[in-house]
Amino acid sequence: MAMLVLLMAKLIAVGTPFLFKAAVDALSGDGTDAAWMLGLGAVGLTVAYGVVRLLANGFQQLRDAIFARVGQRALRQLALETFVPIHRLSMRYHITRKTGGLSRIVERGVKGVEFLLRFMLFSIGPLILELLMVAAVLFFVFDVWYLTSVVVAIALYVWFTFKITEWRVKIRKQMNDQDTDANQKAIDSLLNYETVKYFGAEKREAARYDIAMAGYETAALKTAYSLAFLNFGQAVIITTGLVVVMVMAAIGVQDGALTVGDFVMVNAYMIQIMLPLNFLGSVYREIRQALVDMGEMFNLLEQPAEVQDKPDAPEINVTGGEVALDNVFFGYDAKRPILKGVSLTVQAGKSLAIVGPSGSGKSTIGRLLFRFYDVSGGGLKIDGQDLRDVTQESLHNAIGVVPQDTVLFNDTIYYNVAYGRADATREEVYAAARAAKIHDFVMSLPDGYDTTVGERGLKLSGGEKQRVGIARTLLKNPPILLLDEATSALDSETERDIQESLHAMGRGRTVITIAHRLSTIADADEIIVLEDGQITERGRHDELLAMGGRYHSMWTRQAAEAESVA
Repeated sequence: MAMLVLLMAKLIAVGTPFLFKAAVDALSGDGTDAAWMLGLGAVGLTVAYGVVRLLANGFQQLRDAIFARVGQRALRQLALETFVPIHRLSMRYHITRKTGGLSRIVERGVKGVEFLLRFMLFSIGPLILELLMVAAVLFFVFDVWYLTSVVVAIALYVWFTFKITEWRVKIRKQMNDQDTDANQKAIDSLLNYETVKYFGAEKREAARYDIAMAGYETAALKTAYSLAFLNFGQAVIITTGLVVVMVMAAIGVQDGALTVGDFVMVNAYMIQIMLPLNFLGSVYREIRQALVDMGEMFNLLEQPAEVQDKPDAPEINVTGGEVALDNVFFGYDAKRPILKGVSLTVQAGKSLAIVGPSGSGKSTIGRLLFRFYDVSGGGLKIDGQDLRDVTQESLHNAIGVVPQDTVLFNDTIYYNVAYGRADATREEVYAAARAAKIHDFVMSLPDGYDTTVGERGLKLSGGEKQRVGIARTLLKNPPILLLDEATSALDSETERDIQESLHAMGRGRTVITIAHRLSTIADADEIIVLEDGQITERGRHDELLAMGGRYHSMWTRQAAEAESVA
């Protein structure tokens, strides 16, 4: 419908100069052939001319109103189709990307598509349509030479505009680079205010900033000069084309082949087609930038998902929650293996603790269990089902994770606890908070559960954030629980309180704890010591101490550190 209304608007716009011609001819006494105007006099034709111009504008506004729904729906759909795949990208991609840069790529890409959609449909497309219709009028109503003159003028105009714009784009980039450099130097200097003062370098910093601004000044002047050259060159071509056509029309009037109205009509058509060409340079530059932005966005969307479900993969069926690693090999980089043939089994409803030095592969086991990555060799199974054979969604639903640093959404405490299960009732959310021993604290706040936690939960203390994390995992109610150094960042008193909540949460579930402080896992059903990607010791706490090996030395060292602090 928008295209139909657009066509109507252009037909009216191209037909309008005929009314103008008829009015001029009527006033000049050459209006004998205006019978097709239903006998309207000069005043009537002038009023009709005004009404038709108003109709053309009205159709344009109607077109925009109709197309607004199409455009906004397309943008919404595109934004969603861009957002969804980002969550499907691998953990490897997300730990290397910059969030700000990622959001800018998506934002610029969506805006680029919107720009192209709007300008191609409502600026470039209509302009081409209008040019074709005016060309037909010039050819059939006047002469082929009129059409030739206009085509040559437009071709020269487009060629000149594109050439100069290409040149100006390079100058503009230099100006932007200089601006960025100057801004960076200024911010760097201000961030290092104390250092500048310590070394009495105020003049040195000012001179450094001024040199950068001098480069910006030079590039900005080139930009201004090139714009003036572009505008004047366009004016020369347009004016020359206009004058050539008007001279041809004037000669026709002198020879009696054309009327004064024809002269005015030719002028109206020339102005009508030349005015929209004025924005061609800026639009061309914007189109080039939009294509670049869209290219970046489409490159993002074409990033392959490293971990994918097999075709027709079934959902995982957790009957007890037994977790088994069978000779597992894995490395984030093929040249640097992390796990080297790890085999272990956690019986359903039992607890396993994994300890070892940094870089031994403890957290890697947790990431493999959640299938952020696939194993390079061996297999990882839950109740006998290989994780690569089931859907990721069902696997994620079966495992609850309490990380070392619980990150919260910048929303209310209620939203963050309820995030554990979308269909949970308010009473179930409160029950989970009570079990995590945070309900009383929340109720003591002025806004209660409607308290906003701030970005990444920074308005809450570390212990409070962890309790919210425990509450939402309790609400999820998973059969398998992964505690990834869930208390290592907390002080000893808070850690003891959180440990009580974690122990209560682990009852009846299969629990895998990745631990730094050995005192937190002394009651685990089995403890394994991981070193350099291999299991070096395994057993219960007392058994490992009796061995006098690596676990014993770690325990002794941590106990000595605790005594020295006390």
